Amino acid sequence: MFIELIPIGLQQGLLLAIVATGIMVPFRLLNFSDLTAEGSYPLGGITCAVLIAAGFNPLIAVVVACFAAGVIGMGTAILHLRFKVNTLLAGIILSTMVYSINLRLMGKPNIALFNFHTLFSITEQLSLKLIILIIINIIIIIPLFGFLITEKGLSLRAVGLNSLFAERQAINIKQYTLLGLFIGNMLCGLAGSLMVQIQGYADIAMGIGIVIHALAALMIGENFIGNKTLLRQIIAPIVGAIIYQQIQGLALSLGCSPSDLKLVSGAIVLGMMVYSNY
Repeated sequence: MFIELIPIGLQQGLLLAIVATGIMVPFRLLNFSDLTAEGSYPLGGITCAVLIAAGFNPLIAVVVACFAAGVIGMGTAILHLRFKVNTLLAGIILSTMVYSINLRLMGKPNIALFNFHTLFSITEQLSLKLIILIIINIIIIIPLFGFLITEKGLSLRAVGLNSLFAERQAINIKQYTLLGLFIGNMLCGLAGSLMVQIQGYADIAMGIGIVIHALAALMIGENFIGNKTLLRQIIAPIVGAIIYQQIQGLALSLGCSPSDLKLVSGAIVLGMMVYSNY
């Protein structure tokens, strides 16, 4: 049974890798504890589904979904920078508000996309879907790495490493915080928009627990390949997400109920934190 679950786990891992990369940008590069992914991930998926159902081209739907999710991330940054709201609390507030926005956009708890053209409706073969997801992950990695080694990318990383030093070097802290949260949540929205097209529907509860899954993947990846260099830091979420999904597949094959997977996820995060500390 575990062997049969490996391809599905790989597909889910490649999707989770995009979310984990989006989580990595604020958490690791900006040192900004951001939980907005709980809202930006479903917002991206639901926005994409609503546009596709309205007859828009899937690519246009994905772009709009990514932008909408990125704007929510900027909202979290503004709450923290402008109104001095705690970063975690700001993310929770925005995610809670987005739930109502998502429900208003759909007008009902879910939207089916089985009868509409999507990016993945060209094939039913899992292998081709995996190839598409691998290409998308590569397209994300290369520009992100290229940006982070530029002057602006170095400035963004400097804000996360030492904001006081960055400010003394005339680096605009607010501007780069907004940019970092936009990029991170845009990637979460991208993952949500791809997920609804693969599974064929969007659901109001699709983002619940996504942050804990992404953090588990990020920690696993960092413990396996490290994060001492920029390239390793960027690749870690992808490696960790694939391993994490295979661990969940193994748990299912050993007899765990799907309802037990959140317990498994929490245990993995705790285990990685304890391992990192000791």
